[in-house]
Amino acid sequence: MATLKGKVAVVTGSTSGIGLGIARSLAGAGADIMLNGFGDKAAIESLRKKLAAQFRVRIGYDGADLSKPAEVHSLIAHAVAELGGVDILVNNAGIQHVAPVDEFPDDRWDAVIAINLSADFHAIKAALPQMKKRGWGRIINIASAHGLVASINKVAYVTAKHGVVGMTKVVALETATTAITCNAICPGWVLTPLVQKQIDDLARREKLSETEAKRRLLAEKQPSGDFVTTEQIGALALYLCSDAAAQIRGAALSIDGGWTAQ
Repeated sequence: MATLKGKVAVVTGSTSGIGLGIARSLAGAGADIMLNGFGDKAAIESLRKKLAAQFRVRIGYDGADLSKPAEVHSLIAHAVAELGGVDILVNNAGIQHVAPVDEFPDDRWDAVIAINLSADFHAIKAALPQMKKRGWGRIINIASAHGLVASINKVAYVTAKHGVVGMTKVVALETATTAITCNAICPGWVLTPLVQKQIDDLARREKLSETEAKRRLLAEKQPSGDFVTTEQIGALALYLCSDAAAQIRGAALSIDGGWTAQ
């Protein structure tokens, strides 16, 4: 698999869940990592030190609020200043809100679009000049099965993730003659804090056990009946950083237990 020694990766939303799984995979291949995300400062610092010691790479942290374009740009600038550049950008951070279209709060629409879609644009815009200067780059956008198909009550999330897939294609075309690639990974249900909240809400609403709520959530969409793991997504991201993936450009790669095959 890819050897990323000497490369620098920025992974948004990487203090937990999918982002942390990807950060661990890239660090395991030798990449220096700039973490980003919210959480307890002491816990994040402990995580940073633990990853640095485990993988023997440089691990930085930036708490940029990705809903603010200026902070997205400062995240990339911080990675350049502390780690020496940006070779790999993984746009992973995301939030969710569930409600029917006619009841969807305006402020939640704005927040989901800002973090799940606009932040990706601002990060790519800031990172691309670095990649062009270094003559190599990998942009990986974490979209979703909801970037390919829709579900009810998720108008902002589905809109944002479809937008991410479209953005991925544009960036891939604009970089097609370079050594920079841009692709999207489209996970199905992954047992992250975001999905755990949906499980908890379902269990509470329908008076179900947690096990039954998980089963019902998976049965509705994911034919395999199993959650995708963060390690599997990390391995796919690592493959996209390899030379073997040099001609994978503008792809939206499903890793969803058969969700979008239906």
